[in-house]
Amino acid sequence: MKRLLLLLLVILFSTQLIAQKRAITVEDLWKIKRIGAYDVSPDGKTIAFTISSYDMESNKGNSDIYLIDSDGTNVRPFMNSTANESEPKFSPDGKQIAYSFKEQIWVADIFGKNEIQLTDLYSGTSGHIWSKDGKKILFVSSVYPECETQECNKEKDEAKEQSKVKAEIFTELMYRHWNDWRGPKRSHLFVFDIATKEYYDVTLKSKNDVPPIALGGSLDYSIAPDGSDAALTMNQDEMLATSTNNDVFTFSISGLKKNAAAELKKISSSMGNDNQPVYSPDGKYIAFRSMKRAGFEADKLDLIIYDRTSGTSVDYKDTINLSVGEVVWSSDSKSIYFTAEKEILTPIFRFDIASKKVTELVKENLNGDILLRGDFIFFKKQKSTMPVELFSYNTKSGEIKQISNCNTEFMAKFDMQPTESFWSNGAEGAKVQSLLIKPPFFDPNKKYPMIFLIHGGPQGNWADDFHFRWNTQLFASKGYVVVAPNPRGSTGYGQKFTDEISGDWGGKAYIDLMNTYDNAIKTFSFIDGKNTFAAGGSYGGYMVNWIAGHTDRFNALVSHAGVYNLESMYGATEELWFPEWEYEGTPWTNRAMYEKWSPHRSADKINTPMLVVHGAFDFRVPEGQAFELFTTLQRRGIPSKFLYFPDETHFVTKPQNAKLWWNTIFDWFDKYTKR
Repeated sequence: MKRLLLLLLVILFSTQLIAQKRAITVEDLWKIKRIGAYDVSPDGKTIAFTISSYDMESNKGNSDIYLIDSDGTNVRPFMNSTANESEPKFSPDGKQIAYSFKEQIWVADIFGKNEIQLTDLYSGTSGHIWSKDGKKILFVSSVYPECETQECNKEKDEAKEQSKVKAEIFTELMYRHWNDWRGPKRSHLFVFDIATKEYYDVTLKSKNDVPPIALGGSLDYSIAPDGSDAALTMNQDEMLATSTNNDVFTFSISGLKKNAAAELKKISSSMGNDNQPVYSPDGKYIAFRSMKRAGFEADKLDLIIYDRTSGTSVDYKDTINLSVGEVVWSSDSKSIYFTAEKEILTPIFRFDIASKKVTELVKENLNGDILLRGDFIFFKKQKSTMPVELFSYNTKSGEIKQISNCNTEFMAKFDMQPTESFWSNGAEGAKVQSLLIKPPFFDPNKKYPMIFLIHGGPQGNWADDFHFRWNTQLFASKGYVVVAPNPRGSTGYGQKFTDEISGDWGGKAYIDLMNTYDNAIKTFSFIDGKNTFAAGGSYGGYMVNWIAGHTDRFNALVSHAGVYNLESMYGATEELWFPEWEYEGTPWTNRAMYEKWSPHRSADKINTPMLVVHGAFDFRVPEGQAFELFTTLQRRGIPSKFLYFPDETHFVTKPQNAKLWWNTIFDWFDKYTKR
């Protein structure tokens, strides 16, 4: 009798817990704390990390720095104000933390006291890293190439601000990039001597950016353990708009002189994208990543190890059958830890250099931003039901431990189904994997409408992650089953699978998607085949536009930042290597391919209602694509709506704009749901 009573109490308690849960909302998404940059103290005992919080009413966010012990205890604020603190970096002795505040580098003790402003550079600083002896700091700053002094930079800015003429004269391409007008300034690498307060512009008078303006990032420069020299990444080609030829260079720090550029030594040889140089702890080697093919931004990233003594390199392209992500050396310089996409996951691997053995260490979910301290790998982990949290992996025992719980209590309020996956037969028999996310309070005996999501890139993928824009759980929250396929062109399935989208944008990938759609309807009885919707952004928007002219499977469509006219797109986008690789030439050298795969050529066959979304500052897929598409839809009499953001880019990033984005999409799908 007691056992029966206990069982009834357990059932009652479980039922109450389920009843207390609810579906996540757009407002909830913007209440989630977002972990950003982090660093671990040299002794591995303390972690400094940023948390960005957003306020829907004020329509903006703020970044603060917190500390937590590496065992997950003692969370406390380090620096938090309304002015945004970011980029925490422990000093090599662990006694101070450098951080970015109002575009300058500051330091404070580990208690957040005794703040000192280290830099006072007119052009500002970002991306700072310490030398191992704590005497120097590397950072980048945007300056006029012809200026040798900060006074010169200030005078030019003031003259530009005071001028009543705002016109620009361009003499070369790449005059704008992603969402910025590039202007005359360039990002230069600086070395700051803390004792003397001297700044050294390493790339003085250079018109080349460090890190590169395209395909580059904050990991593209580093300092040798003994502080004698450093490495950087730069693209020196004249025509940046058609070049992916980033190269790795080294230079002597001890030989730096005021008002003189450093002498650079190139250590990479590929005509493709070489980047992310990392010195081994013993100082003997530099590891970096390398793409082989020029002009292709999604080539396989191979591991290269450069011997600083002999000046020779070893390429492990045939040893590591993965596209290498982040790279971190082991403490003994005998192994390398790295991340790599593997289907819908991003595991952490170890590569033993002597034996050439690759071992998968952390397998599940999406893992990244790896750091090594002693026997522990620290990293950020996320999955569709968990925003980014900090974790550690014990390299001796294999134990994985969650350190931070910034959103654990908040996320416990929501009923979320874990990410599942299934496989379909694509074009030519290829296996195509898809994410499957069921709605909250899922009942297998019910029928649910389906949202069919198509990712961008096209060399990208849907992963088991917590995406703050295209969030699969939020798409499912309104009672939809979400199917998110990884068709031809997706990454994480081998380079051949990725390559097969190029020159074939509406070919095998389209078949992969439609076969997946048909398989999902046939396999999962809980999907209501009479109520299906498709949405995609960038290449996903292109494919939605292509779908519109080639099938009537869907009730309604959403095309966000989608390419519509390949020929006019070529003349307005900025990274020209992309269309020239994907369509095997220019519109005047290979017009047939541009015409073959352009969605606008099938405008007369469009019948499905479509919501068009675009941002004014999208220079990757310029707004003209949306104007052409919406004009066509309206003139054809196709039910259509245009959601235009005059203050957004390729992405919708402002809280209230994002709320409008989500609600407009849900309203659009609801309008065309058959009751």
